[in-house]
Amino acid sequence: MRSRARVGDDARKRVPLQMLIPTVLLFISGGAALVYQVLWVKQLSLVVGVEVYAVTTGISAFFAGLALGGLVFGRWADRLRHPVRLYAFLELAVALLGVGATLALANAAGLFARLEDKVGLLAWLLPFVLVGLPAFLMGGTLPVLVRALTPAEGQLGEAGGRLYAANTAGAIAGTLLAAFVLLPQLGVTGSALAAAALNLLAAAGASLARRGEEVPAQAPEAARAPRSPAARLAIALYCVAGGVALGYEVVWSQSIVQFMSTRTFAFAMVLATYLTGLVLGSALYARRADRIGDPWGLFGLLIASAGLLALLQVAGLGRWLVVAQTQMELLVLQATGNELAGMCARFATAALSMVFLPTTLLGAAFPLALRLSVDSGHVGRDVGAVVALNTLGGIAGVMLTGFVLVPAVGLVRTLAVLALVAALVGCLAAWRGEGVRRGMRGAILTVALATLVIGVLTPPQRLADLLPGARNGQLAFYEEGRGGTVAVVTQGRPGREFSRLYIQGVSNTGDAMPSLRYMRLQALLPLLIHREEPRSALVIGFGTGITAGAMLRYPGLQQPVVAELLPEVLAAADLFKGNFDARNDPRLDIRLRDGRRELLRSEQRYDLITLEPPPPSAAGVVNLYSRDFYQLAANRLEPSGLVAQWLPLPTQNGEDSRSLVRSFLEVFPYASLWTTEFHEMLLIGSLEPLELDVPRIRQRFSQPQVAAALAEVGVDSVSALLATWVTDRAGLVRYAGDAPAVTDDRPRIEYAPWVRPKEITRVLPELLALRVPPPLLNADAGLRGAVEDDWRELGRFYGLMLHAYNGNRQAWAREMREVTRSDGENPYYRWFIGGDRP
Repeated sequence: MRSRARVGDDARKRVPLQMLIPTVLLFISGGAALVYQVLWVKQLSLVVGVEVYAVTTGISAFFAGLALGGLVFGRWADRLRHPVRLYAFLELAVALLGVGATLALANAAGLFARLEDKVGLLAWLLPFVLVGLPAFLMGGTLPVLVRALTPAEGQLGEAGGRLYAANTAGAIAGTLLAAFVLLPQLGVTGSALAAAALNLLAAAGASLARRGEEVPAQAPEAARAPRSPAARLAIALYCVAGGVALGYEVVWSQSIVQFMSTRTFAFAMVLATYLTGLVLGSALYARRADRIGDPWGLFGLLIASAGLLALLQVAGLGRWLVVAQTQMELLVLQATGNELAGMCARFATAALSMVFLPTTLLGAAFPLALRLSVDSGHVGRDVGAVVALNTLGGIAGVMLTGFVLVPAVGLVRTLAVLALVAALVGCLAAWRGEGVRRGMRGAILTVALATLVIGVLTPPQRLADLLPGARNGQLAFYEEGRGGTVAVVTQGRPGREFSRLYIQGVSNTGDAMPSLRYMRLQALLPLLIHREEPRSALVIGFGTGITAGAMLRYPGLQQPVVAELLPEVLAAADLFKGNFDARNDPRLDIRLRDGRRELLRSEQRYDLITLEPPPPSAAGVVNLYSRDFYQLAANRLEPSGLVAQWLPLPTQNGEDSRSLVRSFLEVFPYASLWTTEFHEMLLIGSLEPLELDVPRIRQRFSQPQVAAALAEVGVDSVSALLATWVTDRAGLVRYAGDAPAVTDDRPRIEYAPWVRPKEITRVLPELLALRVPPPLLNADAGLRGAVEDDWRELGRFYGLMLHAYNGNRQAWAREMREVTRSDGENPYYRWFIGGDRP
């Protein structure tokens, strides 16, 4: 007995050394795979659209490829004497197909739109093949390398767990590398080439380090040997656990955002935390998995406890998390002096509080699942099956959670359902597994009962009550849908209330006076200065409905269209004042589609395309600020049509604003800049010369509905309207300088550094310094003088606001008296001077 135990101990000591090279290889491979995944998810949003159905279906191609690859290559590897050669071939092929898929996706949007119009659902074969084929090859790497190790009976859990941990650790590195280094520095194509270089490194490492190694090949008849009932049960339960785990991720992604940001960095930190939990859990239990006396019981307890923890952490969310985030941000900021590092610490604190512990338990279950289901004579086949079915379960979990459960019962109840399914998995493992101890069964049953009680007691509106705006206002609307959560919060004092729109827990816009002003100008200003009589207009993003409502004030418009992504946003529209009940106006054609997809799918042309998407730094929104998008929009314009792009000033650094302007200038030979509000400006571009014909503008402005809508926001005359002019193309060219353009391949704004404090106090004066008198046609001296007078008043007011930002109370008070004396009845000025803030 002692001799056998000593041999077993010696074997276990050899395992870490034997696995060193495969561990490094799978770390590199995992990093490359996640870089590709980040790139392809980004590209799929351009090809199939950003609707939740489209993106989820596209991403499923990636996971389906991984699953199928695990099944196919795992079985193949069992019959090979040199499985390492197969691994090297897979890495080489992934490098070639990965770059090829990236280049193909970059040019596939137009082709996909045309195919979808002609062949319908068959068009989805294009993204499925482009993404699924390289993913199919990636899926084979883990089972092939586990097979190459030929772990003996009693070492399967440790070997598989270690390699899985290494592969997932590489995925963490790939996630962070893509978001923080590769995409900001190299863009999409450059990042794909970097990932391919990692694949080639792994292929070369495998070929050189394990050259000539040979393992016993499996006999053909052995390949057909059936799995035991216990192994089939373990694989089935782990498949369901995969669905639950990915379901958690769907719920977490929507519920955690209000403690985070819409920046890509935030989502990268959450994903990295999710994967870190899997790595630590797998690594910690890998050494013990083969020596645990009750593997079935522990497997069930881990899965059930993960569900209970996930539910407890959401039930326990509160103000404490915001305090903890603030303290951690301050500590990191003091240590590094880096704003981005401080914000990432804030994101990591939220992710650790909600995501880390449950995923650690799920990661710990993997080596146990291998021990329960993998036969040492069929390592490749069984490891491939475990990984593949877990992945397929994940696909089903994502779709069921996102498309069925969340819309039907909401996020909190969905999390409770998932936790109860996890408890059921634990109970099945305890009562159907072999050799489960009575005490372990009691523990699992206790976890299941606790899950049921907490799921029932946790109020379904738990997340709604935690909205930042809800603490200082009243929650007027809240819906959880397929594409995210939408809420409306009413704030302000009695008689001066205003409402704000929250999407995914983040404030987007509202109906306070500043918002009313810039959104009405967003629609009416380009319509009033149009060279021809505008008949058709497209608003991208319904939001509060104020821009669409202002567009409908223009009497001559015959084809008003809105493209909006979320139906819940439309459902909340009636709660915002100033939108003229746009949602219910029969003239308005509302299309539930993202703006870029609308332009790709429809050949319709417009006299005006006006955009008011979220800020350009938000994840995915750069799709509506790139040079490629502007070219697409220009292709959908009538000959003298205009594109009006919202340009927020405080949401990105000055360098990034220059890049945004450069992107616009590279498409539109005729461009101008207008100031619609202190915090916002408006770029107007055309393929033909812009003309400010005063008689035409005056005639259009005099239309009662137009005049009334603008007077309500402080633009009560033609001169006040024209005073919002800042500069023409020449001024914009000077401002943009040598800044690089934002493109689909180099989406630099999405990955730009964190915004510096009070950045608007630097950007706004620089833009206002570009101001030249507007090039008015057919204008008399009186109007020109009135425009300059109104401009001086507007400039004085902006100066007043800059003093407020800089904390200069004396200058603020002095300028406030001047503004009050000269134009104190202006409703826009009065909103700020009276002390009310949005």
